[in-house]
Amino acid sequence: MTSKKQAYKKCRNIRLVPVILSGGSGSRLWPVSRSSYPKQFWSLVSRLTMVQETALRSHGPGFSAPVVVCNNEHRFIMAEQLREVGITAPRIVLEPMGRNSAPAIAVAALLAAETDPDAVLWVMAADAALLKPENVPPVLDLAVRVARSGRIVTFGMVPTKAETGYGYIEKGAELPGYDGAYAVAKFVEKPDAVRAASMFESGRFLWNSGMFVFTARTMLQEMEKFEPEILTAVREAVKARQTDFDFERLDAAAFARSPDISIDYAVAERTDLMTVIPADFGWFDVGSWDALWELSPKDGQGNATIGDVIVNNSTNSYIRTDGVLTAVAGVHDLLVVVNEDAVLVAHRDHAQDVKAIVTELKQAGRKEATAHRCCYRPWGFYESLIEGTRFQVKRIVVEPGQKLSLQKHFHRAEHWVVVEGTAQVTRNDEIILVRENESVYLPLGSIHRLENPGRIPLTLIEVQSGPYLGEDDIVRLEDVYSRN
Repeated sequence: MTSKKQAYKKCRNIRLVPVILSGGSGSRLWPVSRSSYPKQFWSLVSRLTMVQETALRSHGPGFSAPVVVCNNEHRFIMAEQLREVGITAPRIVLEPMGRNSAPAIAVAALLAAETDPDAVLWVMAADAALLKPENVPPVLDLAVRVARSGRIVTFGMVPTKAETGYGYIEKGAELPGYDGAYAVAKFVEKPDAVRAASMFESGRFLWNSGMFVFTARTMLQEMEKFEPEILTAVREAVKARQTDFDFERLDAAAFARSPDISIDYAVAERTDLMTVIPADFGWFDVGSWDALWELSPKDGQGNATIGDVIVNNSTNSYIRTDGVLTAVAGVHDLLVVVNEDAVLVAHRDHAQDVKAIVTELKQAGRKEATAHRCCYRPWGFYESLIEGTRFQVKRIVVEPGQKLSLQKHFHRAEHWVVVEGTAQVTRNDEIILVRENESVYLPLGSIHRLENPGRIPLTLIEVQSGPYLGEDDIVRLEDVYSRN
């Protein structure tokens, strides 16, 4: 397969603004994907995460730095993952709350228009896989030319089967002067099996990829025509945005006034400017475990296995473990996903039902619905090891040069034992160096801070004790990451 770098070198004469939308929680990929750390930040298809794969599609000659629109809670994860793959100076725009794709795209168009109203934007979701990147450049080149003529372009993926999990686009007449580009006759919601088979056999319908190419001017004009309330709210949110480290934080009050609506409903299904270009990018919407089974390498019995897995007398199953040894025997067409605190077992035909399980967990107030035992923070991460009545044990890892907020607790005391590295601990008026195999006690109500002054990660075991051990029992007095 052609490498991504080789494939996208062909785009060097195209000046594009990549836009990455990263607002979803990926609940159908639970228990791996959860709202605290959703699917776009996991390595599901390759050694890279989904958002890294997406960013590298539009990195290099011919592309500007990407505009990334993401959840405020994911800002440090996003920045770190982009840095890991050499994406420098991205514009990471923080949504104070989710408002679907139309407001997010309006944000990107307004930001691009500040320097060039005729800038061409390529909008991509952060969680789709392209297995044939070598096919992108000529199609992208055509899309840019069509977009510069004042139209809005989407890529329609040539279907390989009668899929019921995707929306469809019907091709209309071919655009004069643009071979391979067609007016959109209509959009079709996810069909039932009978209608999907009929559309597949007709040859007129394409899968809706959710990717768009347009100029900032065109999109803003159409947004003004069809959804002026969105544009008014987003324009105010962009105008009043604040810079926070390397992030651009939209004004929360203004952004909250925007309607919650997708770009399909807001513009694509209403404008006369929609154009579709049929393409074969090897596109997959990585939206379910069954889709991942299709994407993954398989053994001679059709089983895809990830992690420490033993399979016996089983066929056409997806078995994944992120740690503990997992063995299956005599099973067929199953999805088995083992996480540190939850296990999913489902028939492949019911992969879409996982979302309903997450809804049920949320209604029951189960934290497994939204958060992992390992929680990432801008300074590193912590992992809950043991929880009991009036006590909890955690592993805390602080990256070199990072520090936690200066804080206190009303309901718990803490005992820190350093197992690797050196900790600098503030305890009221004291500054204490705590080395490996040493410990420090933090009484209830004491003002304290943990820092890593060294060059290797700092690892410590924290033992909490008290009547209430929730994460909301943190009073931050000072924080370098501007958290509340």
